[in-house]
Amino acid sequence: MTATKRPISIAIIALVYLTVGIVGFGYHFKEILAPDGIAIELTEFLAIVAGVFLLRSQNWARWLALAWIAFHVVLSAFHPLPELLVHCLFCAVIAWLLFRPSAAAYFRRI
Repeated sequence: MTATKRPISIAIIALVYLTVGIVGFGYHFKEILAPDGIAIELTEFLAIVAGVFLLRSQNWARWLALAWIAFHVVLSAFHPLPELLVHCLFCAVIAWLLFRPSAAAYFRRI
């Protein structure tokens, strides 16, 4: 297996996912007994998992990261239009960064 240097964009995305996951998990923990509390915590946990495994160059983690933000685009469709637009923008930027040739080389196992 040939090691490819981690692109800075992947490191930044991974750190954003880790931060959002950890902060969100802590913030929403008090609501864990609410009807959707476990689902919210699971979503935050998945952000942490995506961030950790993006740093470990696991190809499936970039798909998880993309699915995570796409899920938030769907959720924001039920909120005000500016929120939907922001999530769409984040989704497009994250998708572009995760699937650029330099990122693909980082996730490729040879």
